[in-house]
Amino acid sequence: MEALCGHQIKRKKKAAVITTTVISLLAVGIFVYVFHYLKHDPALVNLEERLRPSSLEHPLGTDHLGRDVLTRLLLGAKLTVGYGVLALLAIVGVGVPFGMIAGFKGGLVDRVFMRIADAFLSFPDTIVAIVLSGLLGPGIGNLLLAIVAVKWVNYARLVRGTVIAERQKDYVTIAKINGLNSLRILRKHLLPHLIGHVLVLASLDLGKIILLISSLSYIGLGAQPPAPEWGAMLNDARPYFQNNQWLMIYPGLAIAGVVLLSNLLGDYLRDRFDVKKEVGS
Repeated sequence: MEALCGHQIKRKKKAAVITTTVISLLAVGIFVYVFHYLKHDPALVNLEERLRPSSLEHPLGTDHLGRDVLTRLLLGAKLTVGYGVLALLAIVGVGVPFGMIAGFKGGLVDRVFMRIADAFLSFPDTIVAIVLSGLLGPGIGNLLLAIVAVKWVNYARLVRGTVIAERQKDYVTIAKINGLNSLRILRKHLLPHLIGHVLVLASLDLGKIILLISSLSYIGLGAQPPAPEWGAMLNDARPYFQNNQWLMIYPGLAIAGVVLLSNLLGDYLRDRFDVKKEVGS
């Protein structure tokens, strides 16, 4: 009993820390962005102000083209995290239906799906994403397509396994006897059992997707200049690292912070929904 109470207290503390951190970052970010953006255009080139150190006018200094780093960093949060969330929604939208159909129907449909999944899982996600992005051409749209193509299989396999385990239970058999069609059984009876698993995997995956977007933008396959995406900012700052390390440190810290928050959220949701540790591993 004491162990259970201790676990609940620990879980509530973790939720409070995550919620407070996210709200604080959003509040500070919105406040600074609104008042700072009015003074600095993130795309405006001003070579007279290039590589300025931190000051009241430019709290995080300026980059090699004289653009305000703080403004670009805040705008980059909207782009980098926004792209990550968009890719995640597309991945879930593709993977969950495929997994539900394959797990519920079984037979030839399931065998075909498993062969497709095995083909995708034969290679590391990053390598496949790089190859697909290279074939499709540089650009954030093509990068998001590549990420969806390599990530949807993980969700489909997770959902398929859960559906196979649940479809053998009595409540599904009773639903079939009562004349419910497959679509209603999937939507009404099986989907609620999937939500916790998908949320946990998605929250843990968000950080990985952001890392993937940033890393591929860093090598020129993602967001293109002058978009202030964090990975692209790292690439722009690379030639100046020896004398102006802060140009790379700030976007690097931003990426690390978002990934850390994503992992904390995933751990909390895993405890909240009592999902096994295998999810997201």
